[in-house]
Amino acid sequence: MQFDFSSEQKELQTSVRRFFTDNSPNSAARGVLESTAGHDESLWKKVGEQGFLAAAIPEAQGGVGAGYLELCVVAQEAGRALAALPTVSSIYQAAEFLMAVGTPEQQAKWLPRLASGEAIGTVAVTEAAGPLNPKAITTRVTNQRLTGTKLPVADGSAADFAIVAAKDEHSGISLFIAELAADGVERTPVETVDPSRKHARLDFDGAVVEPLGAPGEGLALIERIRDRAAVLTAFEQIGGAQAALDMARDYALQRFAFGRQIGSFQAIKHMLADMYVSLELARSNAYYGAWALSVDSDRLPAAAASARVAATQAYQLCAANNIQVHGGMGFTWEFDCHLHYRRSNYLALALGGPSHWEERLIESVRVNPALKAA
Repeated sequence: MQFDFSSEQKELQTSVRRFFTDNSPNSAARGVLESTAGHDESLWKKVGEQGFLAAAIPEAQGGVGAGYLELCVVAQEAGRALAALPTVSSIYQAAEFLMAVGTPEQQAKWLPRLASGEAIGTVAVTEAAGPLNPKAITTRVTNQRLTGTKLPVADGSAADFAIVAAKDEHSGISLFIAELAADGVERTPVETVDPSRKHARLDFDGAVVEPLGAPGEGLALIERIRDRAAVLTAFEQIGGAQAALDMARDYALQRFAFGRQIGSFQAIKHMLADMYVSLELARSNAYYGAWALSVDSDRLPAAAASARVAATQAYQLCAANNIQVHGGMGFTWEFDCHLHYRRSNYLALALGGPSHWEERLIESVRVNPALKAA
């Protein structure tokens, strides 16, 4: 299969990269890291004004209707710039849930605000650290009122609403929309390895909610939307991996030891080569995922899983090796290496950890005869 972005999409990438270069230097990521904010509020507003958040949202629902390939371009450049934005929660997931199963009223209320950056959405599924375990969900909804605890919830401190997985009167797992400023909701900040992407604990005590989608279909919807979000998150990861590789390469060319550039040392060459190979493998898998997402292919589950596994491995390798190339200075607060190390480990656990996506890939290949034949 041959796939590449069009010339127009590559022009968009140039424009988006220029925007993030001007508006999201590493110093901005440091500023969020050292603050109590969970994201860069000024950047979020600017990204919304540029229409980047609205790329895949139809015009009729307040977006620009460009498409998922354009959103992949935005995601990659946001990752390259270490942008402290709640995109994984708000755009890759919450907006997707609403577009997939939201009522016309729910879509009209939230999608235009998500597209403009006026509102932030999140997804509250798990009730403890670790992978999603449907049997462990104890949060319940009775008579449209939600009771229980969700932890950890990405961007939960900043979000305006959450899409919550809970048991309904029929004991099935269903989805509900909860407005987080309403009565019966208490938020407690939770620190993460990357403080520029904060989490929260959400405690619900009779909070009024409204159903989202059909009763009892919550788990299937979560799996479906996570596949879509996985592709977009993979593009953030390859953008970050590229930035970490570039940082390591530049340092290896300018740092001298024993009268020679350290980039001429065999150990450094091998390290950079490993980073490059891992990144290119991840890029090819991410491109396959982008194609599958853009055409809504039945191969999306496998494509998303392979993109997610490869991108996670690439970003973690590039971020860790970037520190090694910088030597002792790479471990200091003053150098920016730790920013990518934090982000790579944070994104590795978003949407389920590496083992979840490895199992998802194996299962997708097992049940799809076309993939077996390939």
